[in-house]
Amino acid sequence: MRSGAKIAVIGGVFAVFAGGVGYGAYNLYGGLTGGTGSPGSDTTTTREVRTGPLSAAEVDKAAKDFLTGWAKGDDAAVVAQLTNDPATAETVIGGYRDTARVTDAVITPGQAVGARVPFTVKATVALDGNTKPWSYASELTVVRGLSTGRPLVDWAPSVIHPKLTKDTHLVTTEASAPPIKAVDRNGAELTKEKYPSLRPVLDELRKRYGDDAGGSAGVELVLRSDTESVPDETMLTLAKGSPGRLTTTLDANVQAAAERAVRKYSEASVAAVKPSTGEILAVANNRKDGWNAAMLGRQAPGSTMKIVTAAMLLEKGLVAAGRPAECPKEAMYQGRTFTNLNGFSIDGGTFTQSFARSCNTAFIKLIDDTKDDAALKAETEEVFGIGLDNWKTGVASFDGSVPAATGGEAAAQYIGQGTVQMNVLNMASITATAKNGSFKQPVIVPRSLDDRELATAARPLPYNVARQLRDMMRVTATSGTGANAMSGLGGDKGAKTGSAEVDGQATSNSWFTGYQNDLAAAAVVQAGGHGGDAAGPLVASVLAAG
Repeated sequence: MRSGAKIAVIGGVFAVFAGGVGYGAYNLYGGLTGGTGSPGSDTTTTREVRTGPLSAAEVDKAAKDFLTGWAKGDDAAVVAQLTNDPATAETVIGGYRDTARVTDAVITPGQAVGARVPFTVKATVALDGNTKPWSYASELTVVRGLSTGRPLVDWAPSVIHPKLTKDTHLVTTEASAPPIKAVDRNGAELTKEKYPSLRPVLDELRKRYGDDAGGSAGVELVLRSDTESVPDETMLTLAKGSPGRLTTTLDANVQAAAERAVRKYSEASVAAVKPSTGEILAVANNRKDGWNAAMLGRQAPGSTMKIVTAAMLLEKGLVAAGRPAECPKEAMYQGRTFTNLNGFSIDGGTFTQSFARSCNTAFIKLIDDTKDDAALKAETEEVFGIGLDNWKTGVASFDGSVPAATGGEAAAQYIGQGTVQMNVLNMASITATAKNGSFKQPVIVPRSLDDRELATAARPLPYNVARQLRDMMRVTATSGTGANAMSGLGGDKGAKTGSAEVDGQATSNSWFTGYQNDLAAAAVVQAGGHGGDAAGPLVASVLAAG
């Protein structure tokens, strides 16, 4: 970085500009300590330790000193002493210059809000004759040192860049994999800009298949994780590589519908699968953290799990779609009491009616008859391909889990609570299996791309069981709890709603899964309430796009 900096102070708000002007005789050490103690130490020999809230002047000065030293490219150890964690800060600050290869930084602070000081960075990233301007915004917070009382920057890697964490670092280098031009099943290009939810998916596809897609690597500034399995995230491209073409199973129209749908809610995920093949047509998330929860999430799916439970009960001959089934207001199993939503009951109804209205007690009352607490786990694994940790979708995914359980915990699993863990891709796959009659492992790139071995289930659903299961899901979609959401869809359709209660959460998570013809989709909306209220319309809009 340049060796000089100019500081302007206007109305108590400072600005830091890197430039060719000499820095002058400002004494960094004396200006901070007021004595002979080391700047980052909690010892001082000449002044009284101050306490109480920080003044505006203290905040301004601490922030100015830190940002000026950082912008100048001062020794990282010296700048780190202006924080409350100098040992950790030194590594990150030094890496900004030495491994991220950032030069010519211009840092412009904004108006402080209490102890928080926002700022913008405009800099240049350079490597081997390749240069590119880079700009972004961040902020720091000033705190009082615990034992010295001195104002210090409260250290976090995000001060240097908002995406930095303790487990990531910035590196400018030749890209670890050539770029890819990902296209959907029909040849339409899939970009992060047009389909933001695909950012983590496209990054991972590049990491896994970039070398085989026929491209050449460029020079990039990347956010690199200390976890090897996490792909680099490109922050800035200094020299473009030549992209290789990679065909995915995604459908641009369905993906676009999924992106629009999840944006209606603050925390939502959806996935869509083709039942006859297992091909993933869409995955979308609207999350502050940008995480691919649609494929990696782990949470209780609520009554959508009753698809699996119903299949197990049908296979054992304990129920039939048209046979009577008890649905009382409450049922107890080994000390745990289970109730239905708003305490409803069904007098003289069939199992189809209990399924369509999502009667919890109708399922709980049949547990003793199975004579096997592990029956649900076996059904989930052997028929629906869930929980064996063997999916190879083409990117990282969680395959769902139904752990071994006994007593009341096993009963909770019957209705998708307790220790059952799923994501929307798992539930879309379960629905696809119900529709197709047999499990097809979800994939996002064709198996032919790398000849990977796909997961299989031990057996298909017996024809009569699959038919009854589809019939019950069809009633749910036409006159049961999923009817409002699915009313605008024609063709062969089925659905199941779910509301998952999470400890400490005032409103349950909204779950919904359904199919229309050869497309199945599932969605979750955090704290969305009843399954048909939030997640239902989301799923319906994705199915309509197929």
